[in-house]
Amino acid sequence: MEAVNLLSSNRYTEKQIGYLFISVLVNSNSELIRLINNAIKNDLASRNPTFMGLALHCIANVGSREMAEAFAGEIPKILVAGDTMDSVKQSAALCLLRLYRTSPDLVPMGDWTSRVVHLLNDQHLGVVTAATSLITTLAQKNPEEFKTSVSLAVSRLSRIVTSASTDLQDYTYYFVPAPWLSVKLLRLLQCYPPPEDPAVRGRLTECLETILNKAQEPPKSKKVQHSNAKNAVLFEAISLIIHHDSEPNLLVRACNQLGQFLQHRETNLRYLALESMCTLASSEFSHEAVKTHIETVINALKTERDVSVRQRAVDLLYAMCDRSNAQQIVAEMLSYLETADYSIREEIVLKVAILAEKYAVDYTWYVDTILNLIRIAGDYVSEEVWYRVIQIVINRDDVQGYAAKTVFEALQAPACHENLVKVGGYILGEFGNLIAGDPRSSPLIQFNLLHSKFHLCSVPTRALLLSTYIKFVNLFPEVKATIQDVLRSDSQLKNADVELQQRAVEYLRLSTVASTDILATVLEEMPPFPERESSILAKLKKKKGPSTVTDLEESKRERSIDVNGGPEPVPASTSAASTPSPSADLLGLGAVPPAPTGPPPSSGGGLLVDVFSDSASAVAPLAPGSEDNFARFVCKNNGVLFENQLLQIGLKSEFRQNLGRMFIFYGNKTSTQFLNFTPTLICADDLQANLNLQTKPVDPTVDGGAQVQQVVNIECVSDFTEAPVLNIQFRYGGTFQNVSVKLPITLNKFFQPTEMASQDFFQRWKQLSNPQQEVQNIFKAKHPMDTEITKAKIIGFGSALLEEVDPNPANFVGAGIIHTKTTQIGCLLRLEPNLQAQMYRLTLRTSKDTVSQRLCELLSEQF
Repeated sequence: MEAVNLLSSNRYTEKQIGYLFISVLVNSNSELIRLINNAIKNDLASRNPTFMGLALHCIANVGSREMAEAFAGEIPKILVAGDTMDSVKQSAALCLLRLYRTSPDLVPMGDWTSRVVHLLNDQHLGVVTAATSLITTLAQKNPEEFKTSVSLAVSRLSRIVTSASTDLQDYTYYFVPAPWLSVKLLRLLQCYPPPEDPAVRGRLTECLETILNKAQEPPKSKKVQHSNAKNAVLFEAISLIIHHDSEPNLLVRACNQLGQFLQHRETNLRYLALESMCTLASSEFSHEAVKTHIETVINALKTERDVSVRQRAVDLLYAMCDRSNAQQIVAEMLSYLETADYSIREEIVLKVAILAEKYAVDYTWYVDTILNLIRIAGDYVSEEVWYRVIQIVINRDDVQGYAAKTVFEALQAPACHENLVKVGGYILGEFGNLIAGDPRSSPLIQFNLLHSKFHLCSVPTRALLLSTYIKFVNLFPEVKATIQDVLRSDSQLKNADVELQQRAVEYLRLSTVASTDILATVLEEMPPFPERESSILAKLKKKKGPSTVTDLEESKRERSIDVNGGPEPVPASTSAASTPSPSADLLGLGAVPPAPTGPPPSSGGGLLVDVFSDSASAVAPLAPGSEDNFARFVCKNNGVLFENQLLQIGLKSEFRQNLGRMFIFYGNKTSTQFLNFTPTLICADDLQANLNLQTKPVDPTVDGGAQVQQVVNIECVSDFTEAPVLNIQFRYGGTFQNVSVKLPITLNKFFQPTEMASQDFFQRWKQLSNPQQEVQNIFKAKHPMDTEITKAKIIGFGSALLEEVDPNPANFVGAGIIHTKTTQIGCLLRLEPNLQAQMYRLTLRTSKDTVSQRLCELLSEQF
């Protein structure tokens, strides 16, 4: 109370002590808050700059929701008023930024946004610096509203960059003019694509060239502060050049500039240079320039003392790898792996495995590389890596004999890693006959070699070896008796592990009862695996989220893990041989706990209740924002569908051909029970005929803080346009709650991707030339036009993304089949971006006009 009284004093020192005390010690839900807010209101209205400053500092330091409710409407007025003093404007901008970060929904946008943007023109550089921080944060969330800031930021940056160090005396830091403001302006420009106006674009290019030129000048001071400030501006400029990815000349210059830093004595600079070059390596304009520094990077890998810098060097080698240098880079990574830090070994193993597969011209080199990998770092070779070797060997006839010979030789080593035994067991079981003609690798020698490792292995590997032995019975009848003796031994038939015991019993029985024809059929070679995204690539994506987490990157990361539920399991064959995969549940949903069963329905029918029987008494209109959330789920299957103060609705869904299963999670966010909790699915009449939904009731009470789950089984009978509505009714604290949201079950969920070669695609495209079969839409881009995000969205939409089919590499082409119960509808799509105009043209051709129309509507909303 003493402190609150001090606030009404007119003496600066007393007021300052009062505010300081409140900022540090008053709890945001203290009953004194109303008194404090009154005092702050009086000070803000006093027009005394010193008192206004103290009040703004207090609001920003407390930063609570109550403060935001009380003052979020006042502060913008102070910020844009013509008679506010510069120091107060600075405080007001930063105070508003703080409130926006804690309670974005309470900070009103609108009338004052354009006037805030004009603060970038302010005479006072302190005001510009504070305003730039505020605008950058606001622009990340609402890019359209702050678009005009681009040209103002460019002209302000241009004035700073071209000024002499004496022009901005108060803001020059160790001979570098306004470094903090320059960095912030460059960051603000990274919220947007390159400017469309040629004059602004030219001026920005000039600025960036000047910054790169200044980096080449001899330093004006030997002090570390000078080089730090200069380099901060330089690295931010390079980030902007990389972000725009449109000026080949600047990209190559940036690359050469970073190349000089690779040998700098400052560890931090070497780290930053390697990190930025990784991004440059992925641009078509600068990839070749990055490759010229390969020797320096390899040298860094060998001589760096700091493990984090070595890790960046590995990342850069991975990014700069292509067909021309793959063998050199893979060899260097393998030799580094022998002494690499344990913390980064698994990642290096994944990267070597991916590069070896991606750039293998000669698959014998690929097999050698992976076996080497297992020899050097077997503990870090995950299941995915050795699964992948086996997939590739089985799918390529030309390498099978070589693989058998190589694993046979590798198994001769006295100490073999267990992963090598797995690969050896699998490959010899399939292709041991290809080397059995050589007396040095006769069937008996192969069997004895594998069996000598048996007692050292874990249970899953022993299980795999037993499968190899039964395969040998089929391949080499002469070792049948030896193998039957092993299977018959007590250590197998009476094994404590049920899996090993079952295999031994069944394989022994199979080998004694079955005729040779049946044996040959049951134990024939594994069929080729279907081609799909490499599981090791998916694992690497999962391991490494991108380093910068802007909203854009967040969505990229979410998709890289989440495109239809992540990496697909390796398909398990029904053959008796142990496949390199745990048998996968059809929809990969085995891990989800069963739905809590509510009270059985009163009707005498089965437990599955018809969704449509109990229509809600009064259905609420759709919740605000429901449409936007619905659109977000068109290209993804998992996430939060709806959230308010009381309830959160999450979804997890899987689709396979014309069937799907959706798990709906209802979370009670309060500490009070929900009573009579009844979720109902509602389908319009025409939708009911085309979409079958079945679900079980959920428990009518949901405890505070608890979550209940409901499973919806989905069958697509025929193509449909509308989506079902989920209506939830319950009582909370005596009041009746009624919420409706659209459930994201859309036609594209029943897509099966189809890979096609270029000529097949265009042949099919011509066949669908009927005017009713094509729908085209030309529309303005709603989001930044990022290639990777576009690719992820098309894959998430459900079609296959066909690389190198369209003659124009900037276009995206996709193909797939919509599966319904009654028919299958082939779909081809083509998306043509126009970066200059920020427009897209989307063309869809399918064998059914309503399907073309619906898919076009759904996909257009995504960009």
